[in-house]
Amino acid sequence: MFIQTESTPNPATLKFLPGQTVLETGTADFGSPEAADSSPLARRIFGVTGVTGVFFGNDFVTVTKDDASDWDHLKPGVLGAIMEHYQSGAPVIEGAQGPSGHAEHSGEDAEIVGQIKELLDTRVRPAVAQDGGDITFHGFDRGIVYLHMQGACAGCPSSTLTLKMGIENLLRHYIPEVVEVRPVAA
Repeated sequence: MFIQTESTPNPATLKFLPGQTVLETGTADFGSPEAADSSPLARRIFGVTGVTGVFFGNDFVTVTKDDASDWDHLKPGVLGAIMEHYQSGAPVIEGAQGPSGHAEHSGEDAEIVGQIKELLDTRVRPAVAQDGGDITFHGFDRGIVYLHMQGACAGCPSSTLTLKMGIENLLRHYIPEVVEVRPVAA
């Protein structure tokens, strides 16, 4: 098994491409070892000292490290954990995978929210996945769109620029009711 690695715009996060499907649908974000109870793969990766976050996409795993650790020391352990997992035959996530993606929204803004989600799914999420992350809709209130950043996007130094200059401008261009975009924590 050959696992490729790619840097991301977030220097604390590295993208690992195992060359096979990680998740059939959606994404999964684990911000702590405790959150990884349902995932044998995430538990193995958290077993590497210095790992603070694990995120799964369709064909990639992004791993976030603490500030005190160096990728030169962490990378072999993470590669080993991913390889061991796939050789074990264990599932990536045990049991039914919980819902992942956009938050539900109903009410008078439902049509606007539908347009926001459509733009996020077709224009934003594919580009963000290239960088090892995901951005999901969290809410819409009085012209303000709330988005949740995951994987390499969470804590990325350029995430504010991505939100304000990229996503906010895109949404405002196509949907006049959008006034601002703000990040939210999980």
